[in-house]
This record gives sequence, structure tokens and C-alpha cells, in this order.
Amino acid sequence: MILTNTTINSMLRIYAFVFMSIVGISVFAADIGFQKREFVYKGDTLRYQVLFPENYDRTRSYPLVLFLHGAGERGSDNEKQLIYGSHLFTDTETMKDYPSIVIFPQCPKEDSWIELVRKDNRIIDFPKKPKITKSLFLVKKLLDSYKKEESVDKRRVYVMGISMGGMGTFDLICRYPRYFAAAIPICGGVNTERLKRVRKLPIRIFHGGADELVSREFSRNAHIELKARGSVKVEYIEFPGVGHDSWTKAFNYPDFLSWMYYQSR
Repeated sequence: MILTNTTINSMLRIYAFVFMSIVGISVFAADIGFQKREFVYKGDTLRYQVLFPENYDRTRSYPLVLFLHGAGERGSDNEKQLIYGSHLFTDTETMKDYPSIVIFPQCPKEDSWIELVRKDNRIIDFPKKPKITKSLFLVKKLLDSYKKEESVDKRRVYVMGISMGGMGTFDLICRYPRYFAAAIPICGGVNTERLKRVRKLPIRIFHGGADELVSREFSRNAHIELKARGSVKVEYIEFPGVGHDSWTKAFNYPDFLSWMYYQSR
């Protein structure tokens, strides 16, 4: 086939139209999706993205959902934290059925959501009385600001997280047991002595049965401890043969979101 100048110009116009259409769709999707923002508190900055309900109405009150990412999504681009989990909330049906304010903060590369006890680069334990990290402290202040300044249903504040974020989820609920209506730690862990404060909180714990990065025993032990303390609102779901990426299975678990949104303080 011989391409003439006329044919080439026509093809270029078609490609340009397609490209501009895609760009337009992307911009539109960004407009109705997550928004990049920064939260500054006493000179420290926390980057995060937030999703508001469609047709956000300040005369109403909405659930507030916090999602804590894993160690691999740390950074300063204010984008990587959306790699896992954000699709749950931008789904058309979810936005229609569960309008809510959703926050995805990003932890800097040099920090963490939690303190850990490590040996040979492996997590072997969690401190009994860990100090709150700068990043998690800023997350709590960010939540406080949204509860104060936005139309938040204070009885329906939820937290979930994966891996390092699952550990951060445990850490937050242990520090502020009356702040949240429900928690979903996925492939996380916690010092079980701290769990006595959350025995009345609805908690769904997920873990992969073949996780070699974060031991399933962390989640198993948390479940055992909570049950021993009389919790009737804790569940443990383990996926046999699944490695560290148990969040994919968890996100597709029946009633994953509906269970959370059903909970209220």
C-alpha cells in the first residue's frame, strides 16, 4: 500500500481526534474522580487524594473512609497510593449506592504508618507502646479537619488498609477506639496486647494463607485475642494458597463494602 500525502494527513487527523477524545475523557474522569490535595499542619505536609460524592450536598452528611496504602506505594508523587483500592470507590454503582468522602493519603518514602520490630529485614514483632509516626499523626489531623469542615457523618468514619496500611489500620483503632465505626486491616498485624481497647469495634481481618512477607499469624493472633476478650464483632477471613496480595481477593469478597457501610457508632 502506497501512502500519499493526502492519506497521511487524513490518518494524522484521525489519530489527533482519537487522542484528543481520550485526553478529554481522562480530564473529565479526573474532574469527577479523586482530587490531589495537600494538608499542612505546623509546617509538615501530607499529600493525599480525596473523592467527594457526586453532587456533593453540604446539607447532608456522608460517611468518611480512610484508605492506607502499603509500603510499595510510598513516595511524593501523590499518585501511587491510588494503585490499589481506589477503583472500589469510583465504581459507578458504588458512588450511587454509597456516596461518601474517601481519603487516600500518601506516606513519604522515608516514613511509615507504624513502628515495627525488624530482624534481618523481616518483621518479627510489633511494639507494645509504639510512638505514632509523623505521617500517621498527620493523617489523624487530616481526618479531624474533614470532620470539622466537611459534611461528615461522625458516626460513620471507617478505616481500611493493606500490608503496611493494614498495620496502620490496627494502630489507629487502638489509639482512637471510639473514633471509627469499623475497620478492615488486610495482611497487617499488631501487638495483641493493644487490642483490649477495640473489642467492641466491628473489625474484618483478611490475610493470605501463604503470605511470606507478612505472616498470617499476625492476623490469626489478632483474631484469637479479640475473641478471647469477648469480641462478637470481629471476623477473620483467610485465603488458602494466597500470598501477600490478599487485597485482590478481599476487594472481591462478597459484601466487602456493604458490610463496612452498614456499620455505625
